[in-house]
Formats: sequence, structure tokens, C-alpha cells
Amino acid sequence: MRRILLLLTIGSIFVSCDKKTKVEKAVQNIPVEIKVERFDKYFFETSPNDLGQLKKKYPYFFPQGTPDSVWLEKMQNPLWRELYAEVQKKYSDFEPVKKDLNTLFQHLKYYFPETKNPEVVTVIAEMDYNNKIIYTDSLVVIALEMYLGKEHKFYQFPKYLKQNFEQKQILPDLVSSFSAQKIAPNRERNLLSQMVYYGKQLYLKDLVLPDYTDADKIGYSLEQNKWCEDNEGYMWRYFLENELLYSDDPKLDNRFINPAPFSKFYLEIDNESPGRVGAWVGWQMVRSFMNNNDIPLEKMLQMNAKELFEKSKYKPKKNGE
Repeated sequence: MRRILLLLTIGSIFVSCDKKTKVEKAVQNIPVEIKVERFDKYFFETSPNDLGQLKKKYPYFFPQGTPDSVWLEKMQNPLWRELYAEVQKKYSDFEPVKKDLNTLFQHLKYYFPETKNPEVVTVIAEMDYNNKIIYTDSLVVIALEMYLGKEHKFYQFPKYLKQNFEQKQILPDLVSSFSAQKIAPNRERNLLSQMVYYGKQLYLKDLVLPDYTDADKIGYSLEQNKWCEDNEGYMWRYFLENELLYSDDPKLDNRFINPAPFSKFYLEIDNESPGRVGAWVGWQMVRSFMNNNDIPLEKMLQMNAKELFEKSKYKPKKNGE
């Protein structure tokens, strides 16, 4: 019996690998050429006398009502120029990132054929870690000052935020922004709906970032992701025993969904846990659903959280398995 189970397992692995190979071959044949505009360079290398021309070319970066004196001061401010120099040091050659962007959009077009080739514009903004990348239907804006490396001297942020200020996080952050246009808006505020919403977002990263680790997809260290794997059963039992799934207590978002130094079970394990464990569990739930149901991706992305959960047959591993 054990031999039969082993053969079935090996067979399923071969089928899965063959399917992945076919997908990747199809992806490679999708024509994509992403155009990148280095607005960060244009802005800081433009002569003050030519500011008007720059405003005409990129009007969406110059809000009406803001006097030219604001932009002229920024162009010449020593601190801004030092930041620009650091960005140039890191990204003087943007071709490796552009190559990765081309590969990402090949995958996005495979799963969402209507996806347009956007114009990618790099900027140096206000170090807003909530908006490192903005995706619209035809434009992607990347704030390069947020990807200088977690140990950069300019970052006066908590460790749990800085750990994702790395170049390798550009693509996962872009997919997070892209997913907002594909996943049904979260109209319910209970914990389950939040878990499933971000679980769908992470599942999209499984598909379009196949070479990324699970840790990189969610923005964890390898140790943090391992902690979730080792404690999946415990976390799930905690949610059930405390009747949290259908609770709409607004504090639950900060405890289990939003970026944080750790999750808040109000137990001794808190300091060992990473933040966002609710999103991580929701991810496993969505994976289970897709493994147990034959349904188009876009339909799944529109599904109600309760229905998806009930049909997912989600059964977390017990601690120690």
C-alpha cells in the first residue's frame, strides 16, 4: 500500500512539473517589450531653465497649483540630490530590472490576456512605504528610493518594514498593486474576508512569480516563513477556538493582517511570530481551494470569501508534521 501511495505521489509531481513546463514555454512566446522612462534622472539632471518642458512631458507629476519654486528648490536641495546620487549608484543600470519586468508581464498577459504593456516610470518620491509602486492600466510608477537595500543609511524605519526595501521586492510589490484591479473588492470586514482577499493576492504571485520563494512573495525572511509553516495548525486552531473568522472587530486587522513586527495572539509566542499571519493562512486556504476545485482563475478572484473557504477543504498541517 505504501509503495502505491509513493508511486501516486511521484506521478502527481511529474504531472505538475509537466504542466508548469508547458505554461512556462507558452509564457516565453508572449511578445512583451516594456518601455522604461527614468523620470528620476530627467528631474534631477534638468536645468532649472528647462523645468517648463519637463512639466509638459510629465504633467501628472506636477499638480496644478504647486508653484515652480517648490520644484526648483527640490532640484537643488542638497538632501534630495544626495538621495538621487544614492539611487543612481544602485540603479545606474536599470536593464536587469527591465528584464525582470518583461518576464513578469509575459506571465501577467498569459493569465490576463487583456493586460496592456504599460509605460514604467521611475521616480524619487517621499519615502511612502505604503505606495512604493502604483499600477494603472497603462502606467507603472516605481519609487526607487524605497529599494536601496534594508541596511541603507537613509532608512529610519522599523526593521519589519526595512526588510522589504530590497530590489527583489519590486516585482512582488508590483503584483500587489496589479491585483487590486483583478480581485473583487473586499466589502465585508470580518477576519475571514481579509484573510481570503490577501490570500488571493499571494496566490497570484504563485502564478506570475514562479521563481520566487514563498518568503519573498509575502515579504518574510526564510525564518519567518518557516515559523508559519511550523505553526500553521496552531494558528488555525486559535482562530477557530476564539471564534475570530467571522468577527468584524477592527483590531483584528492590525493583529493578523497588516504589516507589523509580530502578530498579536496575546500569548508568549507573539515575539516569535511575524506580522500578517492571517494573510499567510488565507494564502494556504486559497491554494487548497484551487487544488480541490476546477475553476477559472478570474472566477476564483471574484468569489465570496465564505464560499471559497467552505469549498476549499482547507486542512492545515498539525504542528510537527
